[in-house]
Amino acid sequence: MNQFAELDRKFIWHPFTQMRDWLKHEPVVIASGQGAILRGVSGREYLDANSSIWTNLHGHNHPKINLAISRQLKKIAHSSALGFANEPASLLAERLVQAAGSKPKSPKLAKVFFSDDGSTAMEIALKLAYEFTRRMRGKKLQPKFLSLDGAYHGDTIGAVSVGHINLFHKAYSGLLFKTDKVMSPYCYRCQFNRAKPEREDARKCRKCNWECVGLVEKRFTAQKRKGNPYAAFVFEPLMQGSAGMIPQPEGWLRQVTDIARSHGALLIADEVMTGFGRTGKLFACQDEKVQPDFLCVAKGMTGGYLPMAATLTARKIFDAFLGEHHEFKTFFHGHSFTGNQLGAAASLASLEMLQTEKSIRQRAQLQKNLHDELQSLWPLPNVGDVRQVGLISGIELVSSWRTREPFALRERAGIRVCEAMARRGVLTRPIGNVIVLMPPYCTTPKQVAKMVSALREAIHEVF
Repeated sequence: MNQFAELDRKFIWHPFTQMRDWLKHEPVVIASGQGAILRGVSGREYLDANSSIWTNLHGHNHPKINLAISRQLKKIAHSSALGFANEPASLLAERLVQAAGSKPKSPKLAKVFFSDDGSTAMEIALKLAYEFTRRMRGKKLQPKFLSLDGAYHGDTIGAVSVGHINLFHKAYSGLLFKTDKVMSPYCYRCQFNRAKPEREDARKCRKCNWECVGLVEKRFTAQKRKGNPYAAFVFEPLMQGSAGMIPQPEGWLRQVTDIARSHGALLIADEVMTGFGRTGKLFACQDEKVQPDFLCVAKGMTGGYLPMAATLTARKIFDAFLGEHHEFKTFFHGHSFTGNQLGAAASLASLEMLQTEKSIRQRAQLQKNLHDELQSLWPLPNVGDVRQVGLISGIELVSSWRTREPFALRERAGIRVCEAMARRGVLTRPIGNVIVLMPPYCTTPKQVAKMVSALREAIHEVF
């Protein structure tokens, strides 16, 4: 075992990892990367099949982002946003607002609050929505939030409070504020229509009566009768990530956000995973022409280089916090590295690349390549569903495709398949029984084919 693996095992506590299992094996120690390839200290190469947990957009060691960071580093790495402005953060805020666009007759996203990661971006949105609602409806209110079953929005207390994955969140229930949930449109396991998405576009559900939309309407109506309408509806647009890569049927998002708006609720869009071209448009909300009041972005914002996040919001929200100093209407929230110059410089370079015609064509071609390769998985008896939205895909493993019976989590089905993929030179991480393939945008057709073939062979080996 190399010295870095030994040091890791001795000192590091890894996220979302059962460390007893971790300590049984020698970990892969990453030393370098280029494009879609990661290299271990042993010299072995691996394909980065989940973009380093959904963060890397353009590939590792990209010359344009390297240059942007290098140039900024020669000026200054960081200065406080508390009382000072800086060049790259100011430019980035302008570009983000321009990129987010606006839907006619909807509040334009006009202001940007920078933070460090997806959890903090969500925390900012929740705090702002909560206090804005109280200032508009009355300070005695205790506004509530509605989110989706299976929701995951981060690991800070506020973000966990609007999450609904029992396995992740139950242990902290005593720390959380109460929120409500509504049915997620999980077509593969639909409790109403038994929709059959096999071999179909993941977002085009047939024979659907939209009962899941009706439940959203009922939930808003019931809460309104209590005299305390929801402050905001919180959602991941087009696909729920940590819920198991669950795609939303085409039109669902548009319908439920219209319902939320009709009941006076704000819209908080968590685009931490889906943002920056993952689903097609630059932001997933744009695919369904939905304009949120809060747009939360992180992960790929810097191209996967540095921790940085942003919460975009409408001017009406900003204006509610304006006042004389003695009125104390200030938004009392902040982070030490808010508006960090290195992160902003990387983000500017990444955003510029994303908006070129070359990048748009490249993403469209990669989406087609991924779709074509994934079709080879359908005949496997332990593949229940193959879901893809843009450049995000999830392959759900089942004990039998005929019954859709899931593997028990204790069987570690997803983990064992990913371990078998790693032995074939492809790295990814499962969400329970769902294998995630989310390649960087620079991934070649040959590399996509290797990712899928490694998954196919791994499923054969394990089952």
